Amino acid sequence: MGEDAGAGNLPPGFRFFPSDEELVRHFLRQKASMLPCHPDIIPTLDLLHFDPWDFHCKALKGGKYWYFFSHRTENRATPNGYWKQVGVDEFVKDVGMKKTLVFYVGDASGGMKTNWIMHEFCLLDCEASSSSRSNGRKLSRKKGQAKAGAANYRWVVCRVCESGHSVQPCSQDEAMELSCLDEIFLSFDDYDEVSLPK
Repeated sequence: MGEDAGAGNLPPGFRFFPSDEELVRHFLRQKASMLPCHPDIIPTLDLLHFDPWDFHCKALKGGKYWYFFSHRTENRATPNGYWKQVGVDEFVKDVGMKKTLVFYVGDASGGMKTNWIMHEFCLLDCEASSSSRSNGRKLSRKKGQAKAGAANYRWVVCRVCESGHSVQPCSQDEAMELSCLDEIFLSFDDYDEVSLPK
């Protein structure tokens, strides 16, 4: 999935830019409860198989961020590095928690910090367990299916960006993105040093 992956499900002109609470309340809660979410545009990825620079063709792009669902895990190693938690967990209203993680290239003993940041959102445990009890009754009374249902409440929704970009959602006025050529031209410190071929 790329930037246009979810565009087919949304009317022209709409963009995907949910708040922390909307991510947890509308998208993550629906996914964890195995209820349909409309529009169903956030893909599911196994975090262990992708480095952050691979998300551009796999996750949903919304502005400067990539969004995807994954299973909650303590092991956040990827093919070329790992995600390390920084700071403390933050509450998202009364529905969830937000962890902030930074990506390091290499192994845990000598990894190099990068500018990739991930916010990982999860449901509060009490909400997940109450959802699983009510949903478990609806699904089946069989033991095997009850265990499978409980595993579904270990979902997280992730929002990833490069730290050169704002980590907090910006206002609509700040949402304008520059083209690649604009960024190149703005990166020149002194135009006098640029020489064009004759």
